[in-house]
Amino acid sequence: MKFIETGLEGAFVLELEPRSDDRGFFARAFCQREFKEHGLNPTIAQCNLAFTEKKGTIRGLHYQTPPATEAKLFRCISGCNFHVIVDMRPDSPTYLTHFGVKLSPQNRRALYVPELFAHGYQTQEDNSEALYQVSEFYSPGNEAGLRYDDPKLAIDWPSPISVVSDKDTAWPLL
Repeated sequence: MKFIETGLEGAFVLELEPRSDDRGFFARAFCQREFKEHGLNPTIAQCNLAFTEKKGTIRGLHYQTPPATEAKLFRCISGCNFHVIVDMRPDSPTYLTHFGVKLSPQNRRALYVPELFAHGYQTQEDNSEALYQVSEFYSPGNEAGLRYDDPKLAIDWPSPISVVSDKDTAWPLL
């Protein structure tokens, strides 16, 4: 796997390093040892699947507060999603800075989201599906979020917004 820095400390885009032959290819999609070598949390407490019907739908921006922080590893397994992360670490030089990347089955990229980063994504195609691994179990009492349209973040979503949940529109502005 290639670990590509995002400019936000601890956050990486991962690219596969396929080994091809007549049958197709083989590539490692996750490796505890490589994650540890890059200082990333290699724990997997659960894997989640999120299916979204309509292009332009936004999910997020979500994160977990201490003591229930969690790291996540996202992949898009059908369709295409534009993923955004926001550094929520108050002592970080990139506090409230965001980074975005498109994930799709065609580019086979993944996004590693460290603890104390908000995360959200917008579907770029109908019937998009995301698969993600999470380092800790979900803790409803530690759930927090940011508004997808917060002017302080000024996220440039690539598609017209079609659907946002009531929960995600209710997060306070910064």
